[in-house]
Amino acid sequence: MVSDSLVWDKLKQIVTAVEADVAKEMQRKHNIGLSEFHALRFLAAAKNSELRMQQLADLIGLNQSSVTRLVSRLEANGFTIRDNCPKDKRGIYTILTDRGRKHYDTAFVDYENILSKSLRETKREYSNEEILGIVTLLTT
Repeated sequence: MVSDSLVWDKLKQIVTAVEADVAKEMQRKHNIGLSEFHALRFLAAAKNSELRMQQLADLIGLNQSSVTRLVSRLEANGFTIRDNCPKDKRGIYTILTDRGRKHYDTAFVDYENILSKSLRETKREYSNEEILGIVTLLTT
């Protein structure tokens, strides 16, 4: 039996490789990075299409300064706007614009297709034992 740590490392390698494929294609097809796509995705799913900056940072896995730069790029493209929190003037929301939603909706179709293709290609690279080890680790 393969150790959990080796299986975990393999899973991380797979995720990294798949994300690299998806990121490259999303940049090429939609001129948007994967973190920016995920930001649009979380905003599209959020109530009123808005999130506090810290919430968005947590969802994407970025620190505060990185999410600020990311939101600045989204704003520069007209995909989001910022607004102060009405209850807490220190809090800042980022809000998805109509243009941002349209861009997300278009990009989402390609994201799904690119992700599926990359996962199929990845699956061919690993043995059934490796895949079974990953599934076992995740389900036990």
